[in-house]
Amino acid sequence: MTFRDKPFSQACENNKAPIFALLAPVLQDKTHLLEIGSGTGQHAAWFAPQLPHLIWQTSDLSENHAGILRWLEAYPSTNLRAPIELNVAQTGWPDATIDAVYTANTAHIMAWQEVQAMFQLVSSNLSANGIFCLYGPMKYAGEHSSESNRIFDLRLREGFAHRGIRDFHEINQLALDGDLILLDDHAMPANNRLLIWQKST
Repeated sequence: MTFRDKPFSQACENNKAPIFALLAPVLQDKTHLLEIGSGTGQHAAWFAPQLPHLIWQTSDLSENHAGILRWLEAYPSTNLRAPIELNVAQTGWPDATIDAVYTANTAHIMAWQEVQAMFQLVSSNLSANGIFCLYGPMKYAGEHSSESNRIFDLRLREGFAHRGIRDFHEINQLALDGDLILLDDHAMPANNRLLIWQKST
């Protein structure tokens, strides 16, 4: 689906304001954010201009760069950076000091090994006291939070066996293993969550 010749996600359009309301306070003293899996580029194009003190570095697999660039060209901001190639299981960290990381709707698309690799990358490279924010659906103690999430999880796994909604406790254990301390677990619209961790000193 396209919107004025750009890739378009209705979910991104729906969730951007609720996410930003919670992101803005924790990013007020941060200077350089890496977005892992920028997707269509909609979040970056909307968030970055409202956070002028913060460099927003987009990233994704190379095949998604053209779509991200169309959003960045349509909504330019001096603190918004063109996407870099980032495959959490294969490519390295950008050559920059990063004190914030944001990723949305990636953990259930990645294979579990890639989720593990993402947390290892973040924990190894995020600055002390840096923030890691992850948005998406979650299970708790193996249970889905809604019938719609259960159906969504089945569809994910039917299409690609390596995909699936992740369990909060397994995700949080990856964070703990990397010295990332949970600050908040926010309930979000459409049965999603926004998890926020801080890197210990």
